Amino acid sequence: MKKNTTLRLVLAALFTALGILLPMVLHPFGISGQVFLPMHVPVLLCGLITGSAYGALTGFIVPLLSGALTGMPSIWPVGVSMALELAAYGFFAGLLHKRFNVFISLIGAMLAGRIVMGIVNAIIFGLSGTPYGFSAFISAAFVTALPGIIIQLILIPVIIYALGNTDVMKRLSAHG
Repeated sequence: MKKNTTLRLVLAALFTALGILLPMVLHPFGISGQVFLPMHVPVLLCGLITGSAYGALTGFIVPLLSGALTGMPSIWPVGVSMALELAAYGFFAGLLHKRFNVFISLIGAMLAGRIVMGIVNAIIFGLSGTPYGFSAFISAAFVTALPGIIIQLILIPVIIYALGNTDVMKRLSAHG
């Protein structure tokens, strides 16, 4: 196994652990996951740093493993919906970061993930006979999540730029 692959796996595992731990740390303080989106930050960072495949895998695993270990979120339907949404975040963050700066990549990934979430929720709600309209999508994806979106747009670029010339980032970029 190449060192680069090992490094990416280790980082993906680290981001997976952070995706599980952050909600656990914030929840006792009454900080809502639906508002502050603590699972999203590690997944987006994983995609930006390790690439689309590891970002997607981390995004898919985090809510399901968190649900299995902590009960947050419930596996069905929220965990499944979040797994697909976060997989899209990680995938598109990595894909877009190959061609665009961090900010554009982040916004693109956030929009793509929310579109996936809307489609998945429409299907899940539709299967249960519950309507999931455009206003419910806008409310969940943008209105309720606005504090988390703002945190992501500030915090993630700062972290990426701070890591920019570190040894880890140089090793990742040197080997593709």
